Amino acid sequence: MKVTKEQSQANRQAILEAASRLYRERGLEGVGVAEIMREAGFTHGGFYGHFDSKDALAAEAVAHALAAPLARLRARLDREQGDPRSYFEHYLRAEHRDAPGLGCAMPTLAVDAARAAPPVADAITQGIGGYLNAFAEHRPDGSVTDEPSDADKARAIMTLSALVGGMVLARATQGSAPQLSEEILGVLKGELGKFWSGQPA
Repeated sequence: MKVTKEQSQANRQAILEAASRLYRERGLEGVGVAEIMREAGFTHGGFYGHFDSKDALAAEAVAHALAAPLARLRARLDREQGDPRSYFEHYLRAEHRDAPGLGCAMPTLAVDAARAAPPVADAITQGIGGYLNAFAEHRPDGSVTDEPSDADKARAIMTLSALVGGMVLARATQGSAPQLSEEILGVLKGELGKFWSGQPA
């Protein structure tokens, strides 16, 4: 039975969703094409009907994993008049730590960028750049700028580094030192809030 164009697109989307989730859970080298296809509900043999290579899938899945959360971040910053503190609370929560496959891709995939093929590394880098731009363009005073200053860019780098690095550390310590893992999340929520509000650390 011939697959319709709409069904083919839906199948492709299902593969992207499965790859995006598994890559966030285990990293780019932690999962193969056969497992991705099985997770999506298809056989391995159908892969090349949708993607030219594993790297092509990985690049698209990474871009997919980063795009929707970035859009939600921008929407939240606009809604909160540039105040990201509710986003910090959302990002630095135990539920996010405990479900990497459903959360931000950067804590898992950023470390893979240096070893990834160019299309995949480019997708990760563009995603990171998008998050940095979102934070740089929204200032603590509620204003939005299309031309971030050096100070805006520095604030964005500090913010994203603390969020992603903090999540990496919280996940790394969760099993053997759960109290430390919770402390990392709690401290970062407070300190990032102070950082953005201009209060002394």
